[in-house]
Amino acid sequence: MAVIPRSDPPSRIHPEPQTLEIDHFDRLPDSILLLVFNRIGDVKALGRCCVVSRRFHSLVPQVENVVVRVDCVISDDDSSSLSSIKSRSAASISAGSFSAIFRLVVGGIVKPLQALGQFLGTKRSCGSASSSSSLSISGDEGGEMEQGGVTHHSPTQVLKNFDEIRYLRIELPSGELGIDDGVLLKWRAQFGSTLDNCVILGASSVIQPSQMRISQGLDTTTTVEPSGAADDNGSIPESFYTNGGLKLRVVWTISSLIAASARHYLLQPIIAEHKTLNNLVLTDSDGQGVLCMNRDQLEELRVKPLSASSASKRTLVPALNMRLWYAPTLELPDGTVLKGATLVAIRPSESSKKEVSDISWVSSAFEEPYETAAKMLVKRRTYCLEMNSF
Repeated sequence: MAVIPRSDPPSRIHPEPQTLEIDHFDRLPDSILLLVFNRIGDVKALGRCCVVSRRFHSLVPQVENVVVRVDCVISDDDSSSLSSIKSRSAASISAGSFSAIFRLVVGGIVKPLQALGQFLGTKRSCGSASSSSSLSISGDEGGEMEQGGVTHHSPTQVLKNFDEIRYLRIELPSGELGIDDGVLLKWRAQFGSTLDNCVILGASSVIQPSQMRISQGLDTTTTVEPSGAADDNGSIPESFYTNGGLKLRVVWTISSLIAASARHYLLQPIIAEHKTLNNLVLTDSDGQGVLCMNRDQLEELRVKPLSASSASKRTLVPALNMRLWYAPTLELPDGTVLKGATLVAIRPSESSKKEVSDISWVSSAFEEPYETAAKMLVKRRTYCLEMNSF
């Protein structure tokens, strides 16, 4: 009996094609992806998104809400290591020297994210004084680290490839003003081409409710005077002028104004390059100071260049009118007690009388619980001061 050879089934000769895995991101429209990127905001995270695909790479520059978190601050003329930079800059600031201008640097971008550097552009290493070569989008990926240092980028460089920024928030690693532990010092300033207004809140010490309970548990005689108990008319006690209290507040005021004007000066290239900006905030992780600029103020700076101080790289502070409120002890509704609570509201002398008399912007300058503290202080007696341009 003849055996007829059996042919292989067609499936063996022509195997069925495997089903390709679908990338669901490809099904999302650009508008949805941009909404996601705008919610992300953080420039480092956006940089990582940028290297995922060509599509992401083309969409990231269209993001409107961007947050830049600065990792370290490098002096323009400093060529030493990052550790020495931090120690010297801290010593300089605590000594009251604000003449040196600092370059803001966004760091922590290291291998294996070489392609991220292509998007961000020119780089600088904290461990080297020399700048590395510029990288094009399709160019060389080398030079990510120099002499073992971490590669860093200035905010101007980081933002160079963003085309549609509307809201920009830059966060410094810490406040510029060196203050003792337990001392409260906060400021909020608005600028156009020069200072529009500034509010400063300070206290020689802050006692939290938990500290009060511990203190009272150890000493049953410990008490805290209610706000205004020692001075019902809200006047400043005579001791304020003789024990250095007034001098300390003047130092707080001048230091805060110098810090604000230095921040404003640093923002010039960013504001000039990004004409779509509607809102800009430059703050710090300590919550010590906040500089704000709205759309009209940004446009004012572009049309009317700022006046720089001849002594240092900062914006010239104009002649000022100041209002001061003081309370020896201010107890807030949540139980927090501010000792030597001081609120200073500052506007240029050339402001109209109507603007100067309106203090609604003062009480809303800070977040809780310090907004309540400001509202309580403005009800006390007002002291008017003047300061020359510097």
